[in-house]
Amino acid sequence: MNSRIEWKRIETPYGPMVLAARAQALIGVWFEGQKHFNGVQAAWQEAPGSVVLCEAERQLREWFAGKRRSFALALAPEGSEFQRMVWAAIARLGFGETADYGTLARQLGRPMAARAVGAATGHNPLTIIIPCHRLLGRDGKLTGYAGGLERKQALLTFEAQASA
Repeated sequence: MNSRIEWKRIETPYGPMVLAARAQALIGVWFEGQKHFNGVQAAWQEAPGSVVLCEAERQLREWFAGKRRSFALALAPEGSEFQRMVWAAIARLGFGETADYGTLARQLGRPMAARAVGAATGHNPLTIIIPCHRLLGRDGKLTGYAGGLERKQALLTFEAQASA
C-alpha cells in the first residue's frame, strides 16, 4: 500500500484550504486552522501537480462558483466504522438541504446517538466534500462546526442563494 500522503494548498472564498491524498483517493480537505486538523505534517509531500489533488481543486472551484452541486471524487476518509457511517449519511444530504443531528442518528438506527453523530461530524476530514456544514441543532440553530460558526453560516447562506 502506498502510504505517502501528498498535499496542496488552495485559496477559496471562505479561506485557504489544504487538500491531501493517499494513492488515488482524497483523504482530507480542511480549512486552515480548523479544529481537528493538525496542519500539514512533515512527512507529507507537497504535490501541486497531483492528478487527484488538481481534480479535487477543480471540482471545489466549480462548487464555490455555484456550478457544481455534488462531487465525483475517489474518497478514503480515515476514521472509525461509526464515523465513516455518519460521514456517508452526511454525504447523502443534497445541496442546500439541512438535517439535525438527532434525525441523522435515527436514520442510522441509533436514535440515542445524536451527540455521537455530532462528535463524528466534528472529525469529518473532508470538509465541503462531505457537507457537515449542513447539520444543525435540534431546534434548527447553528451548532458546532470545526471550521467556525461564521464560516458555517456563510456556507449555508451560499447554498441557499445558489439554490434560489
